[in-house]
Amino acid sequence: MGTIPSSVTPSPLRSAFVSEGTVPRPTLLIVDDEEGPRQSLRIVFKELYDIVLADSGPAALSIARSRRVDAAVLDIRMSGMSGTELLAQLKQLDPRIEVVMLTAYETVETARQAIRFGACDYLTKPFEIAGIREAVENAIQRRQLAEAMGEGARRLQELQEALREQQLKGELARSQNEVYASVMHDIGSPLTAVSVLLDMVNADLDATRGGGQAPAVREQLHRVGQQVARCLEISRRYLNFARDRGTGHEFVRVNQALADTRELLRSHPQARRHRLEVGLMPADLPIRMNGTDLVQALMNLVINAFQASTTPLVVSVSANYHPQPLSAALMVDTPHSRFMARTDFLNQPPLMAIHVQDTGPGISERHLDKIFESYFTTKPAGEGTGLGLAIVRRLVGSARGAIRVETEPGMGTTFTLYLPVEEA
Repeated sequence: MGTIPSSVTPSPLRSAFVSEGTVPRPTLLIVDDEEGPRQSLRIVFKELYDIVLADSGPAALSIARSRRVDAAVLDIRMSGMSGTELLAQLKQLDPRIEVVMLTAYETVETARQAIRFGACDYLTKPFEIAGIREAVENAIQRRQLAEAMGEGARRLQELQEALREQQLKGELARSQNEVYASVMHDIGSPLTAVSVLLDMVNADLDATRGGGQAPAVREQLHRVGQQVARCLEISRRYLNFARDRGTGHEFVRVNQALADTRELLRSHPQARRHRLEVGLMPADLPIRMNGTDLVQALMNLVINAFQASTTPLVVSVSANYHPQPLSAALMVDTPHSRFMARTDFLNQPPLMAIHVQDTGPGISERHLDKIFESYFTTKPAGEGTGLGLAIVRRLVGSARGAIRVETEPGMGTTFTLYLPVEEA
């Protein structure tokens, strides 16, 4: 063994998810039938974790039954119950316990057994201090990642159950039906992204057995958390709307909305074959619109563009500042453009114009008048709800904004949202 360090750096993962003052330290179980190795490992890790020592497999199992154990370091060759047998029984008690195996008698078969029973790392004696510290740190991180993923899945399940319960309450009027249909449409995109991200995180967790991919896994888990939080915010917004409760005076900064849209669409399955370009403004100006509403409107427009073409295309999102009212010419319909606005559109400067432009097939003239109608879709049965653009129209209208669509068959389409800027 190497020299025991005088101080140990705290785990970066714990601070990424929780406050140090709110959660007890992780518990590390050290099992070895020799006193010397047990005490050496206790000294190495006592500043980082709550240490529990056991001198045999049965003693370790008794501890694991009576208290929480986050990770364990097991010697493979022990009298009575071997470390490999203990590993299998610990995993039966709690599959989330992450285990590092130690042995002075390495063989291919013992390594295979350890990995097969679920060990996350396998080290030989004598070990280096840096090596054992890294192995245990990775084990603790894997446990914390797995628990965070489980919490996210639980919250998503609660959200889906709440939505189903709301939909089953009584006979709903047409307007309420549209609200709840919109909920399911809006929830679909982040839930799809969450499903994809969870698959990626699970794959990376498997890949980290004996490796050091924790930063990449942490980043993916952070993105899962963002999607879950967004699902919850969308559900609260629509349920408040159904109960006729307003959200008050709200605004969002344009660059924040653009950056959030780019981040949320990064993991969308449709983004794999297309390219999304998002340009930020030099000044991050505030817009008088709920932030989730604006992000949802932009996501619907981008996803609608993705779905319009089976061949790769480019979708660009940008914004520019309008210090003057919109000219009358912009509000006139032409064979290849439409201006959609509710009667209460505030054409009062300053305005923000947000453009979503694609290089897709464009929109035919016979469909142009219908694209903002609820349930209108040109997609094959089962591939579209016809709600995306209708939701965009409603969200922008609620902010007293307007939409202009310009299209050229074979050349692409541009949707422009005109929204009021929040003056200082």
